[in-house]
Amino acid sequence: MSWTAAILLFVNLVPLSSHRATASSSSPAVGSRSILRAVSVNGPGADYAVELNATNFDAALGGSPATYAVVEFFAHWCPACRNYKPQYEKVAKLFNGPDAVHPGIVLMTRVDCALKINNKLCDKYSVSHYPMLFWGPPSKFVAASWEPKKEKSEIRAIDDGRTAERLLNWINKQIGSSYGLDDEKFENEHLSSNISDPEQIARAVYDVEEATSTAFDIILERKIKLETRASLIQFLQLLVAHHPSKRCRQGSAEVLINFDEFSSLDMLTLDRQEVFNGNDKTAFHNFQICGKEVPRGYWMFCRGSRNDTRGFSCGLWVLLHSLSVRIEDGESQFAFRAICDFIRNFFICEECRQHFYAMCSSISTPFKTTRDFALWLWSTHNKVNERLMKEEASLGTADPKFPKILWPPKQLCPSCHRSDSRRNDGSSKIDWDQDEVFKFLKQYYGKTLVSIYQKKDIIQKDGTNGAVEDSAASTNAIAVPIGAALAIAVASCAFGALACCWRSRQKNRKYSHHLHSYKKI
Repeated sequence: MSWTAAILLFVNLVPLSSHRATASSSSPAVGSRSILRAVSVNGPGADYAVELNATNFDAALGGSPATYAVVEFFAHWCPACRNYKPQYEKVAKLFNGPDAVHPGIVLMTRVDCALKINNKLCDKYSVSHYPMLFWGPPSKFVAASWEPKKEKSEIRAIDDGRTAERLLNWINKQIGSSYGLDDEKFENEHLSSNISDPEQIARAVYDVEEATSTAFDIILERKIKLETRASLIQFLQLLVAHHPSKRCRQGSAEVLINFDEFSSLDMLTLDRQEVFNGNDKTAFHNFQICGKEVPRGYWMFCRGSRNDTRGFSCGLWVLLHSLSVRIEDGESQFAFRAICDFIRNFFICEECRQHFYAMCSSISTPFKTTRDFALWLWSTHNKVNERLMKEEASLGTADPKFPKILWPPKQLCPSCHRSDSRRNDGSSKIDWDQDEVFKFLKQYYGKTLVSIYQKKDIIQKDGTNGAVEDSAASTNAIAVPIGAALAIAVASCAFGALACCWRSRQKNRKYSHHLHSYKKI
């Protein structure tokens, strides 16, 4: 399969040959995150509620990172529905899309029952009037139904949502919030603290995908140079073997397989015009490493209370910790070098990059175990936090709801702390039980991080890679039957052989072309 073919996005048009349907409608791409991404490109006055149909209903709701969902069943010919739409959109604007005021909490959707494709879906939910609204956890809508007299259902009909104010008040009562229609982004926030609930890290799996995608975009912006090729290839190999997200592993493998074909080195060859596509952008630059479904700027666990805090740096740290606990003992030094060289060559914060690499350079003895490397990365992260605590305190730049702390806090891992005290300068001094810390890291950044995918337990029958793929499948070192280091070495040789074969074919093709041209002279 060619690179271009591998990343094509197909759009299906909804058939409208029924007596109930008189207008056309296009269906968004299957997969909740592609649908969430679709609302981010809308301009002023555009819809914020995500329109679903029978082909993507289960996939969108089953794979949504949101905690709750509202589904509006309506008919496009219904005057009351048209009049209600602006009210519904006011609420949807608060929750949907990367620019939402309160993202990741409620997914606002709608289904047009006037379309023939949705007849059975609307019947399953006993839609008796328009508009009709339902509330529940997104995953509970998957392959489900609703009946008026049905008991013990987690899907509920919303009986008081005829205006934006009343609908938002109803939602506030369900989740104990106090959101307002005039809320502005990063104001009146109700973000949960992550220092006492270990289960919250499960939401970070979406942020790890986002951080990986953002990092890949940064790499492409900085250009791949001769001296940075090797470090990028090593980091990609690490992602292929141990990234917590299956689709990021697949995307990383795709990049490695096609690396020579789309790297900047080939752009400098005589084939430059063959690589570019007219607007000086290659398929490599348009490729999204974790899939086209991943939205931009939509942080879950890593969302700060201010626009300029947390986000990408938090997501990147979670990714690095996740990698550190998934490797096998024999890969520890390889992972150390891959991460250090990646930060050195591609991290764009100069001061951060220098500090981190200085800590890398201080290591003189190679790592031999997963434990040693995971604890070194944990200790390094705490040193960074300790330095930033002082800087942010003096400059007043700290996130008031997520201040830098030494990790993990006692509320999250009591057994990790032997004793806590204060130094003369007022800073924290903790006597750590490193055995307990390592156990915590393995559980927290290992199994718990990917648990949200496992709990959804969705099997996508159409074969697409949605957000609900089991990310743990081949990431944990315990589950790998053979040494991943050997696998990486074999994969590297295979990639090299493929690249050589491809280059030879290209050279032969050019030689034959030139020879044929010479014969015409």
